[in-house]
Amino acid sequence: MSNRLSALVLIQLWLFVVSAASGAIIPAAPQLSAEAYILIDGRTGKVLADHNSEQRLPPASLTKIMTSYIGALQIQNGLVDLSEEVSISVKAWRMKGSLMFIQEGTKVKLEDLLRGIIIQSGNDASVALAEHIAGSEDVFVDLMNKHAFRLGMLNTNFVNATGWPHEQHYTSARDLAILTQELIRSFPEHYKIYSEKSFTYNGISQRNRNTLLFRDKNVDGVKTGHTEAAGYCLVSSSFRDGMRLIAVVMGASSKATRAQESQKLLAYGFRYYDTVELYRSNESIRRARVWNGMHNAINLGLAEDLTVTVPEGSAANLTSDLVINSEIRAPLREGQELGTLSVVLGGEEILSVPLVALNSVERAGLIKRFWDSIQLFFIKLFGGDPLRAD
Repeated sequence: MSNRLSALVLIQLWLFVVSAASGAIIPAAPQLSAEAYILIDGRTGKVLADHNSEQRLPPASLTKIMTSYIGALQIQNGLVDLSEEVSISVKAWRMKGSLMFIQEGTKVKLEDLLRGIIIQSGNDASVALAEHIAGSEDVFVDLMNKHAFRLGMLNTNFVNATGWPHEQHYTSARDLAILTQELIRSFPEHYKIYSEKSFTYNGISQRNRNTLLFRDKNVDGVKTGHTEAAGYCLVSSSFRDGMRLIAVVMGASSKATRAQESQKLLAYGFRYYDTVELYRSNESIRRARVWNGMHNAINLGLAEDLTVTVPEGSAANLTSDLVINSEIRAPLREGQELGTLSVVLGGEEILSVPLVALNSVERAGLIKRFWDSIQLFFIKLFGGDPLRAD
């Protein structure tokens, strides 16, 4: 059995096990006419459909998702500003392929360049942004690869900021899903540009090439790509009823096919899965007794929101189990792990996360510690609960 077929069988087996345990009936994910694809829950990262998603493939203009991501990061860090003007070099002006049509020797607002990259897929705008941020496109590419590594994009190597074909310029469907999830989560205001249907610069109006924006009101991004080597590619995202899905389709045979196959993935995810928010970060889930501390109790909870992806209609069957350290002694620091919270569906554990202290507790003085040791001794002697907080 090939690695491609093995991966497909494994994910279909996982879907069958989860759906059987929850009582839901879920069909296998659609098999698409594309070289590689993946569908994930944009909030939890759960993979819902997967085919050849780790194969290294040319991304074409999907590269520009990383280019714009770095732009958004630089803005967030205060290193550049949307209103500042960017000088256009000869190199940027001479770029071929899809263009924003900026002119050498002029200045363009950084905000306009971002729209030229995201909406118009301008190779000229991408190079101009790269040079403005890093001094040269080569240095900018080094930034791209370092951020790709930081995000866990293990099958990615960038050679340029545009996606211009090069044998050493590649990524994978899974890596693009990781990047897009991070972009949407970290830069929601920046991401809104991806939903804009057209942009006019210098009297030239161009429509967004993502045709799903015009077909489905729930689709709000993200980016198309095409070269002869890459085929027709599309990263799309849709938000409906509190659930965000991210689909990546690479190596389709036409514009129509990449859009149609992406729609199949999104429809499958929304039809057969739910995103369920269980607990918020810093929400007290359990109050527990503290020994030897300045305070006698501590609140336990989670450091991050806990959200899970489950088969449609099975949320009512979710349960959670707490396993807490047998006794809790001060000193304690906020965020210290004191146990685990497991989420169970149909008798199967689907997720386990650390249970942490939501506040700090300083160590008490000698007299208090001595009295606590006596109390704890008798609680253990008579089979009491050392975690019970009165």
